[in-house]
Amino acid sequence: MMLSGTRVLLLAALICSLAVTPSRACGPGRTYGRRRQPRKLTPLAYKQFVPNVAEKTLGASGRYEGKIARGSERFKELTPNYNPDIIFKDEENTGADRLMTQRCKDRLNSLAISVMNQWPGVKLRVTEGWDEDGHHSDESLHYEGRAVDITTSDRERAKYGMLARLAAEAGFDWVYYESKAHVHCSVKAENSIAAKSGGCFPGDSRVFVEGGRSKRLRDLRPGDRVLAARGPGSRPVYSDFLLFLDHEPHRRRLFLSVKTAAPARTLLVTPAHLVFAANSSDPRHARPVFASRVRPGMHVFVLDGDEVTTSGDDDHEEEEDRRGRDGGARLRAARVERVIWVEAWGSLAPLTAHGTLVVDGFLASCYAVVELHDWAHAAFAPLRAAHAAARATQWLLGRAASSGVTESPEEEGEGEGESRFLGRDSRFPGNCSGALDARSAHIHWYSRLLYGLGRLVLHDDRYHPLGMELEPCS
Repeated sequence: MMLSGTRVLLLAALICSLAVTPSRACGPGRTYGRRRQPRKLTPLAYKQFVPNVAEKTLGASGRYEGKIARGSERFKELTPNYNPDIIFKDEENTGADRLMTQRCKDRLNSLAISVMNQWPGVKLRVTEGWDEDGHHSDESLHYEGRAVDITTSDRERAKYGMLARLAAEAGFDWVYYESKAHVHCSVKAENSIAAKSGGCFPGDSRVFVEGGRSKRLRDLRPGDRVLAARGPGSRPVYSDFLLFLDHEPHRRRLFLSVKTAAPARTLLVTPAHLVFAANSSDPRHARPVFASRVRPGMHVFVLDGDEVTTSGDDDHEEEEDRRGRDGGARLRAARVERVIWVEAWGSLAPLTAHGTLVVDGFLASCYAVVELHDWAHAAFAPLRAAHAAARATQWLLGRAASSGVTESPEEEGEGEGESRFLGRDSRFPGNCSGALDARSAHIHWYSRLLYGLGRLVLHDDRYHPLGMELEPCS
């Protein structure tokens, strides 16, 4: 009962701290500490598209996955849209324009509301949806029910630039003011790896724990101390591993493979994750950037020496790194030779007390989605404080136990009490992250909270196109 009461008090303290800190941690510029005013929307220019990448790239709607024919197995992926607030042209009289993927339907319904709010009495009009007749170009997303061409019901072309902007705000993954006669919008595939991206490393990525041993990310446990650094120009130190902000060990996904030659290193990381990089070898010029911004010729910062093991190097699981063991570890600049896409298993985002870690020999941030490492680190201060308080409580309980007070089985085990308090145990109220096994694969509840708050105060341009897609707690 004593531990339960302590948890309640610590949880209350954390909630109170959240009530006063997020707006300060996330509030940009002049809106610091104040309610953000509604943002003025800017119409798209003719022939402009957002995001500013090709439609079938990972940062937009993703690759073409094949034409869907009526009656085929994949035809079940399409769902009709009978929203009365949307006018469907349906010139074929087959109902094809009403058929689309669920993701496209959700975005279209959201846009219909925005259109009515923007222009009272005007409705959204769909001129093209799913195409089964081959009227579009090869590999058009219309053939998969992932694209729509839209206008307003009054067909006033002066509105189409703003209509395109509203479509982008409604969540379409790619919007193109393609023609004077319509706006083209498309979405990612329902099962797209890109649609479920975030900021993580594969489960086989390795870190160095205190004592110099390398350890797979998936094997980390609370109480481990992993190699980290305050920045590229500082000396590596061991930092407490707190928890996983994202933990999906049994999911296959796309990663960027960043390769250096001198020394030879390979880092697998999702595009929305932050890594320290610079255009020169001077660490003073380095800053945390999205991994998707890293290009050949840039410099990243890696652990010096030849002993560093990398992902998938199973024969070196227990190998010790002399520099990590004797405290002589150093970071150095390494020129990026190649950046390619690869697939790998697992999706893990570890959080350390320093907010950084050395993973596969690379210095990386623990944060992702927004390119604001320092702000993110400040926003996670309450979680770090809660972790410290939980550890202190556990230490006190241990002292009490050694004096004759018997611990319950639930209270035994290194780091288990603090893990449950911090929301990684499926039995803890309000948890959305789940235990560290196959039973659950969710983003940590605190990350969800900050992401939701950040959406209220930060412009969408601050977020990586492959940022988190939050699922509701269940």
